[in-house]
Parts: sequence; structure tokens; C-alpha cells
Amino acid sequence: MPPDAVVTQEMARQLTELSRELNRQLGVLLSRRGEVGFVIVGTHRGILIPSLEGFRSSSARFKGLRLVHTHLNPEPLSPEDLSDLALLRLDLICAVEAGPDGLPGSVSTAHLIPENPDGGYWLISPPQRISDLKADFLAFINALENEFARTQRSRKVDSADRAILIRVETNPLSDSAGSLEELKELARSCSVEVFDTILQHRTQLDPKYLLGKGKLADVIIKALQMDANLLIFDHELTPAQVRSLADFTEMKVIDRTQVILDIFARRAHSREGKIQVELAQLKYLLPRLATRHTGMSRLTGGIGGRGPGETKLEINRRRVRERIQHLEQDIRNIEKARGQRRLRRERTGLPVISIVGYTNAGKSTLLNTLTKSSVFTEDLLFATLDPKSSRLRFPRDAEAVITDTVGFIRDLPSDLFSAFKATLEELYEADILLHVIDVSNRSFENHIAAVEKILEEIGISGKKTLRVFNKADRLEDKALLEILCRRFQAVAVSALQPESLGPLLELLEEIISPQDAAR
Repeated sequence: MPPDAVVTQEMARQLTELSRELNRQLGVLLSRRGEVGFVIVGTHRGILIPSLEGFRSSSARFKGLRLVHTHLNPEPLSPEDLSDLALLRLDLICAVEAGPDGLPGSVSTAHLIPENPDGGYWLISPPQRISDLKADFLAFINALENEFARTQRSRKVDSADRAILIRVETNPLSDSAGSLEELKELARSCSVEVFDTILQHRTQLDPKYLLGKGKLADVIIKALQMDANLLIFDHELTPAQVRSLADFTEMKVIDRTQVILDIFARRAHSREGKIQVELAQLKYLLPRLATRHTGMSRLTGGIGGRGPGETKLEINRRRVRERIQHLEQDIRNIEKARGQRRLRRERTGLPVISIVGYTNAGKSTLLNTLTKSSVFTEDLLFATLDPKSSRLRFPRDAEAVITDTVGFIRDLPSDLFSAFKATLEELYEADILLHVIDVSNRSFENHIAAVEKILEEIGISGKKTLRVFNKADRLEDKALLEILCRRFQAVAVSALQPESLGPLLELLEEIISPQDAAR
């Protein structure tokens, strides 16, 4: 084929004559050099495009192939045609009508378009004659790709990871928007630039892709238009789903758990924190190693079964298991050392106050203000991983030990939960739990419920708890704040304003004074 032509009259006639003779749709995939990469024989209703792994693959560029195929009936481009255009990132798709006499009739074409105010994904040309098709296809497609690149460059982004966030919701009463907003904050904490968020409501999740294929096609085109290179799902994906989505979209695909694990890996500074994070990462990785290339499993006894022994995959799995066992032993040693420190602390007779709460509620800032400490704080999720303890002196000279803990989050991954068991054990020895709540967050009630659910799961929900509404200075309606304090039996403070902490200190001192007297 001449590279400049979408399709020539001669090739169109060959296709339509054969198509009518076979009573099947026929198609050819053409490279930009005009070479025929595939000849596809379909059914009366459609064609199935084979794997295109051998051709260039980039989420920011077209595939470098155009599809020319026949339609046996006078009909426009079908949804399947447009879906193929999007999912495969084809340069162009062209349908040629095969007349009853085998001669080519009108042709319909479509191509993708850059991001635009109307929100469209493709441009469909009306049916026309072959002679009316674009005379210089090669120049046109190069100009189109340059236009995509120009609109992508208009987004001034320094981050290497440019993501689209995705959630598929089956429960209409769920706080989907709040969950996606939280995922956006998690991504920001990982230095990921979020380009767009997508929420799809379905009666049930697609077992392979979660999304429907049509919606997934929209995602791929958006990624191409925006130059996004990462899909983050607000779910815990199975290894099979990650592979299916990555193969289908040709993009990097991660889930919510991986984002949280990455944040923990960035924030862990102490030896204890690093051990806990590595343990959680390996427990997440192991099943994903175990399900890859099962055909390469260990060769066992019998004729034909004697072979090289362990494959590289099995060696990796064994090493991961051994490393997990080693880290779990380290965790047990940490628990033992913590127990000894707690015994020494009990001998001093000082009551223990543990700060708990949702991530980024302001726990570390409150600890710093109460004790004049300098624990690292930042407006990011999970800014604190390593627990910190300080002495708190009350106005009437009473003292207590106050401890900051890792923040909680809804649907905390189970592997993280078990890895941080040693840290959470501090809560068992606490005399009082200080539940810090960001009252300025519109989802604060869901955050309260998530924290109390985790406390119940680790068996300390019955402990004396004082709720603290932090960031009260961000609420302009002070009457509403008073109503919320009465409703939730909480005390309102701003951790950044020491003068607002008086009522909290008085309440804490009233609670611990009887214990001091008894001791």
C-alpha cells in the first residue's frame, strides 16, 4: 500500500470481492510504511483483532497501525469498531461497505482526538467515497500525534508518575467520593500527580477488569489525551486482575494497598519501622510471585520428571518465605523489648496516654504542642510511622507518658495490620486513649467509625477514651462546633494554637488524678 493512502481503490475492491464471496468480514492492519501486518478473516458480523505485542507500545503514542475492514451491510462504524480504535490506540479505523456485486461502496473512518472542552474522544467522518479520503494520510497522522503531544505538554507536571484514579462502586449508599478523595491524598503523599478520577457504578464488579470494557476504553483514551502513565484502583486487586488490566491497557496498574505500602516505605526511618514495612511488602508480594508462570513449577520424580530442580521463580518464592520468617522473628524480639520498656515505665507509676486517630488528623502536631517536642509533622497521610513517647506535665504538676501511634485508615490492608502489631500493642498498656479527629474533614464521622472498628478488632474498644475534635479553627460555624462536641462528647482544640488546649488538659488531669492517688 502507498503510505500516504488510507486505502487504495484496488485494495478496497480486493477486500470487498473476497468478503462478499466468503460472506465474512475481512480486515487488514497496515503499518505507516504501507506494509500489511495482518490479514484478518472474521464472521458475517465482525472481526477479531489478534495480539499486537510485536508492534510499538506506549501509553502516550498511537500504535502505528490502521485497520481497514469490510462491512457486509450498509451500516456506520459499530461500537466494537470504536472500542478497538480506543483500546488498541490505532492510528485510524476504516470500514468499507461491500456491495451485493462485490464492489466497494461508501467508507466510514474514525480517529482519536486530543483532549478538548467538549470532552469527545474520537472524530467520526460521515460516509464518503474512497476517492474523497485524505490524500496524505501520513502527514495527517504525524500532525495528529504532534497535536496530542502539544496538549500533553501544556500540563506542566514535574512528577514522573501521572495517574488516573479509578473506583468501581456496587453500593449506591457508599461514600465513593470521599474514598476517591482519600486515594487522591494517598497518591499525593507518594508524589504522584493525579490527572483525573473515574467512578463507575455497577451492579457487580467485572471479575477480570472491574470496569466494563466500554468504560475501560474511555480510560485508555483519557490516558492518551492527558499523557497519564499510571492507573490506581481504589480496590485491592488480585494478581490476575493486575495482569489482565496491564496487558489490556499497556499501562502500569497498581492498587490502593500498593500505594499505602509505598508511603510506609518512604516514611519508615527507625529499624523497627523498616522491618514492619518490609514484612508487609513481602507478604503482599508472595502470592503474586506464587501465581506467575505455574507451568515452570518444580519438576518431580518419575520418567521425564528428573530435571534442573528449582526454577528461578521457586527460588525467589523460597527466599521470600525465609525472609518473612526472619522478619517475624525480629518482630517478636521487638515485642519482647517493648514489653520490658513497658514494665520499667509501670514501675515509675506514671499513667500512659496513647494518641490514636485517623491518618492526618493532627496527632503528631498535638503531641508536639502538648509536650514541646519536635516530632516530624507534615500535611500528608501517614507522616508518622514510628511511635514516639514524651512526658506530659500538667498545670498542677501531675505527669503522664503520652505516646503517638501510626494513623489508621479505612480498609487497612491486613498484611500491614499484622506487621504493625508490635506498634499497636502500645495501646493495650494505655490508661487513656486520646482519639484525635479532624473535625474540618467532611468525612470525619466515617473516620471515627473506621478508627473504632480497628480498636474493636484489636480488642481494646472498651478502654477509657477521650474524643478530641482537632482543627476546630477551620470551622467558621462555632455554633455547629458546639453541637458536634455535645453530640460526640468531644472537646474542641486546635493543635496549632496552644491557648486552645486548656480544657483538654483539665479533662485529662481529672481522669488521671484518681489513678495517681491510688498509685
